[in-house]
Parts: sequence; structure tokens; C-alpha cells
Amino acid sequence: MSPQTIMYLALIGLMAGVLSGFVGVGGGIIIVPALVFLLGTTQHQAQGTSLFVLSMPVVLFGLIQYWKSGNVNWKFGLVIALFFLFGAWVGSKLSLKMSPSWVKLIFGILTAYVSFRLITSGYQELTNDEA
Repeated sequence: MSPQTIMYLALIGLMAGVLSGFVGVGGGIIIVPALVFLLGTTQHQAQGTSLFVLSMPVVLFGLIQYWKSGNVNWKFGLVIALFFLFGAWVGSKLSLKMSPSWVKLIFGILTAYVSFRLITSGYQELTNDEA
């Protein structure tokens, strides 16, 4: 691995960690696109690598901060986690049967839709607060 690749990987990890702690995202929003566009991995390799990172207890320190401030709903989290396990298995099976181009397209559309919804709802809340 070249020093430049290590630098890119370190920056990807740092940005994903900061965003994970800040707004609860990181894997799909930072790691996957960065691996594809900066390091030239395939979509499937990027997704697999992101899942590997997320399978380790990397979010533990962020979780502790939210827990200390009373912002973790453990019951909701446990139910979601249980079904997340099954969903991740089904999703990976589906993704690996599709071409990486289709997966990129679907991922991009989903990300654009979520971004649009977040932007419009945030703007609406800001204008309501100022009124």
C-alpha cells in the first residue's frame, strides 16, 4: 500500500467517524463513495469494506456520548438491530446479484432523495423558527 493510499484511507476513516458521531452517518455516505471515487474500488468492494468497518465496534465512543446525554432509545435500537441483521443479509444477496452500475444508480437516487428531504425539512424548520 502506498503512502498516498494510506493517507486517503485515514482521511476516509476520519471523515466517516466525525460524521458518524455528528449526524449518525458514515458508511454509505462517506466510505462507499470515497473508496469508489478516490481509490477506484468497485461498488461491491466498497460496500463490503464499509460493512467490515461497521462490523467492528467503531461507533462505541460516539454511542457512549449519546447514551450519557440520555439520547439512546435502547428498545428501539435492539429491535432495529435485530431486523438490520436480516436486512443486511438480504440486501447483500440482492446487491451481489446486480451489476455494480445498477447498484450505484440506485444508491445515488436514494442518496439524492434523502438529501433533498433533509434540505427541504431543515430549511422549513429554519424559516419557521425565524417567523
